[in-house]
Amino acid sequence: KFELIFLRNQTSQCLSTSSLHKGSPSLKLSVAVENRKMAPISIKRILISESVDPCCKKILQENGIQVTEKQNMSKDDLIAEIKDYDGLVVRSATKVTADVINATGNLQIIGRAGTGVDNVDVDTATKKGIIVMNTPSGNTISAAELTCTLLMSLSRHVPQAAMSMKAGNWDRKKFMGAEMYGKILGIVGLGRIGKEVATRMQSFGMKTIGYDPITPPEVTATWGVDQMSLEQLWPQCDYITVHTPLMPSTAGLLNDTSFAKCKKGVKVVNCARGGIIDEDALLRALESGQCGGAGLDVFVEEPPKNRALVNHPNVISCPHLGASTKEAQARCGQDIALQIVDMVMGKGLVGAVNAQVLASTFSPGSHQWIKLGEAVGVVLKSCTTSKQPFSQVQITTQGSSGYMTSAVMVGLLTDVSKSCPNLVNSLTLAKESGIKVTRNHSEGLTQGACEVEISVNGSSYRATGSVQGGAPVLLELNHSVFRQPVSLTGNLLFLKATASPQLLPSVTGLLATAGVEMESFSAPATRSGDQWYCVGLSSLLGDLGALKPLVKEAAQLSV
Repeated sequence: KFELIFLRNQTSQCLSTSSLHKGSPSLKLSVAVENRKMAPISIKRILISESVDPCCKKILQENGIQVTEKQNMSKDDLIAEIKDYDGLVVRSATKVTADVINATGNLQIIGRAGTGVDNVDVDTATKKGIIVMNTPSGNTISAAELTCTLLMSLSRHVPQAAMSMKAGNWDRKKFMGAEMYGKILGIVGLGRIGKEVATRMQSFGMKTIGYDPITPPEVTATWGVDQMSLEQLWPQCDYITVHTPLMPSTAGLLNDTSFAKCKKGVKVVNCARGGIIDEDALLRALESGQCGGAGLDVFVEEPPKNRALVNHPNVISCPHLGASTKEAQARCGQDIALQIVDMVMGKGLVGAVNAQVLASTFSPGSHQWIKLGEAVGVVLKSCTTSKQPFSQVQITTQGSSGYMTSAVMVGLLTDVSKSCPNLVNSLTLAKESGIKVTRNHSEGLTQGACEVEISVNGSSYRATGSVQGGAPVLLELNHSVFRQPVSLTGNLLFLKATASPQLLPSVTGLLATAGVEMESFSAPATRSGDQWYCVGLSSLLGDLGALKPLVKEAAQLSV
């Protein structure tokens, strides 16, 4: 908790979001980063709102976490219930909307026992500083196997032939199929599942080609997948399967235009997310014969109310069974529980979709560097906000900079944003507040130092901090180099004054009158001109106004 009190108003002050306007002073921060370790995140109570494998509850409870299971809750029930929990574990049925997230009190994590997180409002969770975590590999094999099953079923009309037999028919000619050997399979999305599908279908003698904007072509080539653009891929494929998340860039990826570029009679499979294939365009392609068949495990609306696509004779459909195997459910339940436990125990962070910055905070010593970043941000704010608000922050680091940038912004935004800033949301809150954050990397910094340079209407302000003896310290403030490093902990009073033999006894007398003990005094190495001093206090002063005759500027804070 940081409490800032400024001389200008002689009362406790905090910035409002509206004060962070454009055209205000800019700030430049340079940090040298060493090895570090994050303090464990406290998770005491978790709500499981869906049917998750029993091993999930068992693992959490064995590690001291209280678990409550409540299924089939309405939105209102969930809003009323979620206030009492630190964590929420869901599958795909629970819709964790903005209303649900905003109703939370202490929620720190939303765990999705599965891959996709489209049932979670990740943006709102991020703004609230809540980690959203999934199990990226839990259902990989099951989803890949179902994809292969649908591809083979499309090739040989297995479901249709089975239903015909149950109806008492024997129609061998009606269900003439085609071999998969020698055919070309286009895989759109070459992540874990796409890779597993490629490996399995290659065993049938299929040629695999694909597209992925992230996975490098040289990597997919080692799996036997020739990567190319979508424009090159569409006309070559006998079969197409999609394995991408649903986002604006992938919604309707297969549409009227792309179907027109495909071979006539192309067969498509979607075991990823409903909406990647435009359902209306797919129905038109099926009716025209441009598409020879479709295997669908997912739909835009589930269950689908428009039955035209499901009832089409060339469509094989399933009720979202991609992860519906005993093995996948056990794996997802186990994975989400172990990931949460590892995070709480400070062992590491896996599967966080909105808090990648935290992944590097689990190394030895990270906690002190995070404290340094936050403290430097708060010192900067306490000593400058009485002059002008800021709108630009430039942070230059030596080494890994991600969490240091976020930590500094936590310090700068404390008591500024309506939301409580943390490492998850500080950059998002900064953007919403109109603060432009620029991050750079430099090898020219002194190892182990944190340099802060502020520009206010042409004037230069600078602070230098470091981690010494396992604790964050301030070495310099606006060209005033302290003789002894200032420990960035406890109650600190910063004073800007002209060097004078009477300064220390005068400040000491004022503190004594206020009933406040001086615990430390850090003076600058040089005594010329106006310099900054730091006084460690037993408690914060109730009124800084009494200092006005003695100093030019004053600010106090509690770290």
